Amino acid sequence: MSASDQPKDGKKNSKTGDKAKAAPLRAGGARPPSTGARKGPSGGPPARRAPTSRPRGPREDYPTVQAFVAIGANLGDAEASVKAAMAAIGALQRTTVTARSSLYRSEPVDAEGPDFVNAVVAVRTGLDAEQFLVALQRLETQAGRERPFPNAPRTLDLDLLMHGNSVMDTPTLTLPHPRMRERAFVLKPLAEIAPDKVPRAALARVTGQVVKRIV
Repeated sequence: MSASDQPKDGKKNSKTGDKAKAAPLRAGGARPPSTGARKGPSGGPPARRAPTSRPRGPREDYPTVQAFVAIGANLGDAEASVKAAMAAIGALQRTTVTARSSLYRSEPVDAEGPDFVNAVVAVRTGLDAEQFLVALQRLETQAGRERPFPNAPRTLDLDLLMHGNSVMDTPTLTLPHPRMRERAFVLKPLAEIAPDKVPRAALARVTGQVVKRIV
């Protein structure tokens, strides 16, 4: 090639110069991956994957106290009502039934109507005493409880006996329950599931009240 055929920039003509070498093949004929960043479907940067996380269950680390509830009924199918009330109490918000007494039959005390079916449940609850009382009264209403006159027969009667170490006396709630140690239908089922809560002297004072275990 004559000097006149040389390009002025000193580079070899593309037709006669060295050709770009192709990238060497890997074993199996595959070419090495490109070092350039991958682009997303629209030509922009690649989309990031959302981090995966496992669903979390409900938290149950709220503080709770032990409470005791006396259950009674003497209208309709009283036995079924008491059993249903045990389940309903356990279904209350932040509340779990931890022990259930047997069912007992007793004559009305300062009340009217047929014999009562009674029981006591122990619970752990995150509700304070006033909140728990309101929840129990709601269950009474849902069970058809009416109060046409004091000590009237009832489809369901729920009495909050104790709530932790609470000692209170308000227009709506007195704790511990002021008459619990005067009632055999409360003390006998309570002694069955929490004997440490019932002094022997208290049980001795109610021996004249007839209470029969039925279930």
